[in-house]
Amino acid sequence: MATVKENVRAMLKRMPDNCSIEDVMYELYVIQKVERGLEAVDRGEGIPHEQVMKEAYKCLLKSSGRRKLAKT
Repeated sequence: MATVKENVRAMLKRMPDNCSIEDVMYELYVIQKVERGLEAVDRGEGIPHEQVMKEAYKCLLKSSGRRKLAKT
């Protein structure tokens, strides 16, 4: 398993030479959030995909003003 330092080096290699410090900080922020999310899923703290899809469908119906959408 790669160390944090190795992961940061790999990230920096993928980024363009003209990237800003803000770009680097954002990239690190996203990586940290994804890692925390994966750890939460490993602990069983995630929301099942099916539940997310049902909630998204409800929001879509509500925002569209429709009661029922045609399924494709």
